[in-house]
Formats: sequence, structure tokens, C-alpha cells
Amino acid sequence: MGWDTYNAYGLDYNETIIATNAENLVNLGFRDLGYNVVIFDDAMTERNRSENGSLIENAAKFPSGLATIVDTLHRDGLYFGVYSSAGRFTCGGYPGSLGYETIDAEWWSSLGADYLKYDNCYNEGLSGTPKLSQDRYAAMSNALNSTSRQITYSLCNWGDDKPWEWASTISNSARMSGDIADTFDMPTSSCPCGPDEYYCQLPGYGCSVVNILGKASHITSKNQPGYWNDLDMLEVGNGGMDYEENKLHFSMWAAIKSPLIMGNKLDKLSPEDYAILLNPAVLAISQDPSGSAIQRRLVRQVDDTDEYGFGEVQVWSGSLNNSDQVVAFLNVANASRTMTFSLVDVFGGIRTTENAQKSWDLFDVWGNETVMANDVASQVLNGTLAVGNATG
Repeated sequence: MGWDTYNAYGLDYNETIIATNAENLVNLGFRDLGYNVVIFDDAMTERNRSENGSLIENAAKFPSGLATIVDTLHRDGLYFGVYSSAGRFTCGGYPGSLGYETIDAEWWSSLGADYLKYDNCYNEGLSGTPKLSQDRYAAMSNALNSTSRQITYSLCNWGDDKPWEWASTISNSARMSGDIADTFDMPTSSCPCGPDEYYCQLPGYGCSVVNILGKASHITSKNQPGYWNDLDMLEVGNGGMDYEENKLHFSMWAAIKSPLIMGNKLDKLSPEDYAILLNPAVLAISQDPSGSAIQRRLVRQVDDTDEYGFGEVQVWSGSLNNSDQVVAFLNVANASRTMTFSLVDVFGGIRTTENAQKSWDLFDVWGNETVMANDVASQVLNGTLAVGNATG
């Protein structure tokens, strides 16, 4: 869990923006709920390497020096996340780490890095088979493991060459689709594969929440404690989706056990978005010790398609560590509706399954008892109700 610069700022961020958002992670209570990694996503170096091949920190973005910034993050109980690509260049055109894995891993370690997001741009054609991709990403895994620091390793290869089949032995998470966009279900030409084409040879970018969920529905039983399928960053707080869509986005990412990495401006949050991101019941599902992802059990077409042609309802379910069950009913259509499903539907369509024969108590994770009231959220955001402190 944490916060990343890219969705809200692209490459246009600096130490002031980092400081502002890091302070809000602490002061708004995010850090204490587990959002504790601050990821500098691309453009953190100069566009050339030093004579000895080392990366050079971006002096214009970080006039105080990265060492000072990282010391402040660590002092405040936050972790430092870095970025590169398993290619000649990063996606922003900065030096990539292909062929420089050991040098770059040592440089990040010397800065005090705790997390690496490792992209797939300019990969010199070293993809197309799982073995090619695994070898390329394993080189950085080995380099990180040879440093003096424990660095969480997050692959960002967009689902290329099916990382859910091979990445768990070399990394802590791996992206399973193209980049997310701040839209619920709008199709885009930049995300060419539909939501039921789980393996896409051209993953693209600008993928909607519904598109990514459709792909994730096919990739089951791949999570385990220490390795997670990554559905990409959270868009909650960026303004492209309404309240109900953001609730669904956040809930499903948590229940599928995708890493919860915010990509917003923490000093611009609305009370509603703030309350979504701090929902304790949903966060508890995300952090359940079993690490088990819920699965899609049923898809049913309905008549009222939305403007993009989606008209269906879905049932997802899965178990928690204490044998409780998480159940999600999704309405991906144009009208509000009451959805009626049996326990047989909820538990996979098998009448003889033990769970379908039980009686269950129900708890609504979005009920009034779990969601922070708007007036309370507003007081926290405007500084009249403190929830944390800046020194940890």
C-alpha cells in the first residue's frame, strides 16, 4: 500500500510535491492504515549516466538532494520507492536498467530505497515468450537480492508473456494488464483487448476499471502471501468516476488483493474520496492474512446497456482467513436495480457445496457504521480534526 506520483502528476513532479503528499500520508492517517510507500515514478534521474555508468539524480527536481528527501521519508515512518524499466530507456525516456541491473540496484540501495517499480518500455525485443521476459526481470531480482537492503520488487510488464505464470518466484507483485485510466467502463483504442481477453499481446494503456476486472476474472489462484497480481494504481480522487464507481473500483481492487497504490493529489481530496480510501472494512479484506483473491462466479446479461454497450450483472466471492466469505454484486449496466441471487450462484453454481447449504450473517462493508461521515471527513481535510502527526 502506498502512493505514486504518476497518475496525478505524470513526469511533472518535484521535491515540493513529494513533501506535500508525504505529509498528507501522515497527517490524514493514511500511513497508520498501511499506505506507507512513496513511489517516485520515472524522471527521478538525469537523462544521461555518469562516466562510470551510474545513474545521476535529477538536480532540478530535487535541489535538496535525494538523500535529504529520503531521510525525511524514513524519519516519518514512510518508505522510499524508485522506478526504472527493464529496457534501454524508461517510458519517459530516461536511462533504463537493461544491462545495468547491478549498478542501478546498488545506487538505489545506497539511497535507502525500499521498493522498485520496474517497467517494460524499450525492452529491445526481449519479450514474446515467458522465458525471455522471465530472464530479463530475473536479472534485476538477482541484483536487488545482492544489495544490503530489502527492496520490494514490483514488476510492471503489463501482463506481457503471462507474468502470473512465472513472476512469483522472482518478484513481490506483477501487473496483469495495460495501464489503468480514470474511467469506469469507457473503451479506448489504446486498450485494444476487451475485458474477456485476459491475455493481450498488445496490452496498451487507458484501460477502464471494467476492462481490467474482466481480465482479472480469468487469472485465479495466482496470489499468495508475498506475491500479488497487480491491477494497477487506484484512480480514486482523480475525478473521472463518480462515488459509486469509485467504491466499486476500490472494493474490487482490495478483494482481488491487488496492491493498493494511490495515484492522486492528497491535498485535493474530496470528503467522499477520502472516506472511500480509509474504509476500515475494505482495508481489512485487502490485508487478510490468507491473501486469497475473490473470483467471478456468474455473469448475467441484462437488457439496459450503457452508452458503451455494457449490460450485465456479476457475482464474485471468495474466502477469508477466518472462513468468512467476501461477496460482491456488480451492476455494470445503465440503470439502478435490485439484484437477486441464490447462495448457489454466490458459491459457484454447485448445489452440494457446503457453503451453499449454510445460513450466513451479512455485513455491508459500505454501511453507515463503516464509512466516515462527510462532515467528519471535511474536518480532517481542513485541519480542524487531527488524525495523525508528522513525526510518527
